[in-house]
Amino acid sequence: MTTTAPAPAGTGAPGRARIPARHLRTDAWWLPPLATFLGLTAWVAYATVRVFMQKWYWVDDYHYLTPFYSPCISKGCVPEAAEFGRYLPDWWFVPYAAATLPFLLLFRLTCYYYRKAYYRSFWLSPPACAVAEPHQTYSGETRFPLLGQNLHRYFFYAAVAISVINTWDAVRAFHSPDGFGLGLGNLVLVGNVVMLWLYTVSCHSCRNIIGGRLNHFSKHPIRYRAWTAVSRLNLNHARYAWYSLFSVALVDLYIYLLATNVINDVRFF
Repeated sequence: MTTTAPAPAGTGAPGRARIPARHLRTDAWWLPPLATFLGLTAWVAYATVRVFMQKWYWVDDYHYLTPFYSPCISKGCVPEAAEFGRYLPDWWFVPYAAATLPFLLLFRLTCYYYRKAYYRSFWLSPPACAVAEPHQTYSGETRFPLLGQNLHRYFFYAAVAISVINTWDAVRAFHSPDGFGLGLGNLVLVGNVVMLWLYTVSCHSCRNIIGGRLNHFSKHPIRYRAWTAVSRLNLNHARYAWYSLFSVALVDLYIYLLATNVINDVRFF
């Protein structure tokens, strides 16, 4: 059995012009990957701290639950916040929402847009268009661990289920112990759910599931219309990816400030 060696990459890639410079770009090509690196690093750092903090995630007065702890299924969860039961052991290294967080992480990690984002900003593969990468070989996504990127379509189904749970949390928050009400926290939760659904539905896998494997759109008018709508959303998939990241962090921060009595929720009625 013979194996094919990975194709040379970087400045030694086949067909590349034999010039001494790594690139001929004179603009600030390094700015986008740097901004992406800083943005993703800051978000991951914040999310990691909040996930393992295991407190200040719930506001009982208004039934607000942060997405980082939803569904809260640990035995350490506040009973009112654990609407789906409490099953996980209350250990500090086990997140309260450990049943869903890994799937959300893998869904975004294998996302087509995020691949481009962290390939360029963290691995410099390549750092920008027309800029040679520093790696000497390139095997694509045909070897472990990058071979796992092909599982993205399956993580999509998990993301849909989790988005349904987040939607339930947002709806449930309108019914606090004092009855139906509306506050700024409700608007923040609903806005976050909208961003999550836009990101999830605009996913490339969703587009393929709806309209893939069809030879004749004319025979499937409903799926064609759905595929057309998803295709339009897909044009802004990168934006929704960032918007949903910011909205999740914003909701969590807002609930954290409420739970620590730093601010009060603005109530409309």
